[in-house]
Amino acid sequence: MKNISEHPSKMLLQKRIELISSLLKEKSPAFLEQHAGILDDYFHESFKRSIVNPRIDIDKNPYAIIALGGYGRKEQCVHSDIDLLFLFKKSISDKVEDLIQEIVYPLWDIGLEVGYATRSMDECVSFADKNFYVLTPLLDARFICGSPSIYSELMEQLREKIIYRQSKKIISWLIESNKERHSHFGDSTYLLQPNLKEGQGGLRDYHTMLWIGRIDFNLKQFRDLEYYGRLSHAEFQALIKALSFIWHVRNCLHQMAGRKCDQLYFEYQTELAKTLKFKRTNGQEPVETFLGELHARMEFIKQQHLMFLEQGYLKKPKRKSKRLKYKKDEGLKVKKGMLRFRSLESVLDSPKLIIKIFEESARLKIPLSAEAKRIVNEFGNLVDDKFRTSTYVVKSFERILSAPVQTFNVLKEMLSTGFLERFIPEIKGIINRIQYDEYHLYPVDMHLLRTVQTIKNFAEAENNTYDPLYRNLHNELKHRKLLLWAAFLHDIGKGDPGKSHSERGAKIAKTLLSAKGLKPKEIETISFLIKEHLLLVKTATRRDIHDEETAIFCARKIKDVERLKMLYLLTIADSMATGPKAWNDWISTLLRDLFLKVLSILEKGELATREAVEIVEKKREEVLRSTHLPHRRESLESLFNVMSPRYLLFTSTNELLKDIKLYNSLENKEFAWNITKASDRNTRTVKICAKDRPGLFSKIAGTFTLNNIDILDAQIFTWRNNIALDIFEVKPPLDKLFEDERWEKVEKNLKSALLGQLDLASELYAKMSAYRSIKPKTLKMPNRIVVDNTTSSFFTIVEVFTYDFPGLLFSITDALFRCKLDIWIAKISTKIDQVVDVFYVRDFDGQKVDSPEQEEAINIAIKEILPKIS
Repeated sequence: MKNISEHPSKMLLQKRIELISSLLKEKSPAFLEQHAGILDDYFHESFKRSIVNPRIDIDKNPYAIIALGGYGRKEQCVHSDIDLLFLFKKSISDKVEDLIQEIVYPLWDIGLEVGYATRSMDECVSFADKNFYVLTPLLDARFICGSPSIYSELMEQLREKIIYRQSKKIISWLIESNKERHSHFGDSTYLLQPNLKEGQGGLRDYHTMLWIGRIDFNLKQFRDLEYYGRLSHAEFQALIKALSFIWHVRNCLHQMAGRKCDQLYFEYQTELAKTLKFKRTNGQEPVETFLGELHARMEFIKQQHLMFLEQGYLKKPKRKSKRLKYKKDEGLKVKKGMLRFRSLESVLDSPKLIIKIFEESARLKIPLSAEAKRIVNEFGNLVDDKFRTSTYVVKSFERILSAPVQTFNVLKEMLSTGFLERFIPEIKGIINRIQYDEYHLYPVDMHLLRTVQTIKNFAEAENNTYDPLYRNLHNELKHRKLLLWAAFLHDIGKGDPGKSHSERGAKIAKTLLSAKGLKPKEIETISFLIKEHLLLVKTATRRDIHDEETAIFCARKIKDVERLKMLYLLTIADSMATGPKAWNDWISTLLRDLFLKVLSILEKGELATREAVEIVEKKREEVLRSTHLPHRRESLESLFNVMSPRYLLFTSTNELLKDIKLYNSLENKEFAWNITKASDRNTRTVKICAKDRPGLFSKIAGTFTLNNIDILDAQIFTWRNNIALDIFEVKPPLDKLFEDERWEKVEKNLKSALLGQLDLASELYAKMSAYRSIKPKTLKMPNRIVVDNTTSSFFTIVEVFTYDFPGLLFSITDALFRCKLDIWIAKISTKIDQVVDVFYVRDFDGQKVDSPEQEEAINIAIKEILPKIS
């Protein structure tokens, strides 16, 4: 009796362990083929040893074991499925189940995923004819063992009965299936957690090229794509490198996950970068360098797949005829709905054709042919210094930059062909540059193109998805070209590591735009927009925009109305193009309010104290006119006199009257409140009127946290009669059906907290403790506390950068209370990767906190309650 270790499955298991070990040590560059080979060995040995095989009588009813799909292509990754076909010439043998148990079951026993089908020849061809999902894995079929003539006959019948007769139908189905797959899995080159196989730019795009090749021109092996002229030699070599890289990543991912896993989840990314031996380079962490290379490889596969399909497989959309004929000496032509160079010689004689073909693409809304893209890429050496600084070329590029939006992005085509990098070498450092956080969805280069595209979208009359203000402002601009240059270059400084990418970007832009011949005033404006492109969003989300000082600060920096409009549109487009987590209704409202305040100052001049007094006096008269009763007027005037000036400037007359009504309802209660729904966004405004006391804000914040109410913004007003009016902008309760019940619970909890009957710290402890140790999904960013005594004349501003957890706001405000500080304004904003909470504070005596000892005490108190980052 043979030792069990000699069973083919045991030998396979040992071989897999050794092979995978070599893979991880990078000693097995041909892993996929070798892995398929040891599986072949298993089937050969099992077939040879089979007890069932002689009982089937292969001579009378020939059969074969055939590899399908990835196994058929010899692209067997660590935990890929092993797909098999047991094919019989006539009918399926009644002994087939015994054969399956003998050959397949041992593979399951050692933990391998095996899928199999048993078919007769007629069944197999019939099923493939009716269902192309059955046909596609058969296109990769490979004989393993049994009767080779059965395999040959199958391939012949598939070609004669299905492929020859329905080739166009099958190819159309493959292309449509691809579109559906891309729609479902997304463009892997833009996803934070890409799918290496099914996403656009993934391995399935390459498989589709193979399948179409097998159907259309009987492609036998991968290298035939070059032989048949569908890929140039350089493209073929680059595609091999891209596929090899992705296969290696996929293998390591499978091994790390311990299962078949094609989605590159956050939890594996940093460890994979370490496994693949990526190093910190050019200011980027290893994981960012790794993801940048992965993006570049997947982008290349995506582009090759698209170029392959453009070579006769895509339906040409009907286009309105424009000027589609060119004279011979113009060097271009239109054929089959695509722009082409008339000849290679014409490009060599006139290199400006390289930019002209892109300009014509933008003008006519016609894409470049695959061959034209290939020429642009392979003759990039023609884009030299003389070409880059040519007035004709620069003006042509500016026309492309300003061209209306269309279904395909000409700038993106210029990027993918390598033209942009050659025309503007300074962007090299940002191409495929990944910022490893949950905030930036796209690589820096693609983000810049999306920002440009978004600004051009503002101009579209039929585009109803944007605020009409954006379109109106865009149409009012006299120098839109400058805004588009700024949008295209605003993050160029990220390719040069350092503290402020905005300042570095402005310097880089000055140099390159000077070389391209732009006027000094134009360069100054573009550089300013790049340097200050974060000014408005940071101010709107981190400073009190109702404070006159804030708007005046921005106005003094921006200086003129045209610049403000450009900066506002750039800020919006930048945020929108960053990703869905960087733009929401709340940020939109804050930015709009700040913009209008700064615009008013630039148009009318800074608000003088006299004007502020006039505004307050006007409101006083309007409030007093609300009643004709003398004793009521006296009461209103007394109340008006104790209201804080900041509150009176901030609040409209209508809201003043509502707040007075709220105050009158307070009487002897712990607090009075009202809740209103915002008409233009999904938020609630909660106004709470109460007798002022130390820690009031902290108790309100803790009560909201206890009830899962997220605070977006807070304004705290303290009147001189010791009344606090705190105004909160919050997200509504998650369950809108029971919103009223949730607010009733909040009211009950807040009353108990103010009476000292509810210990918020104890109640929140369980909720908070689970989050005190934070492990960020992406790169770890340290907690940071900034105490600013320069920005505001009247307040100390405390900024806290940290990771969110339930009870964070309560913990910070409680720490500030313990430092004997009153909170006057709170700004709560989320950078996605981190939270930024900003507080305007004074001490209990109403003074700024500006001594070094006080600043250090604030730092220590807040640091103690922040989450530990692991």
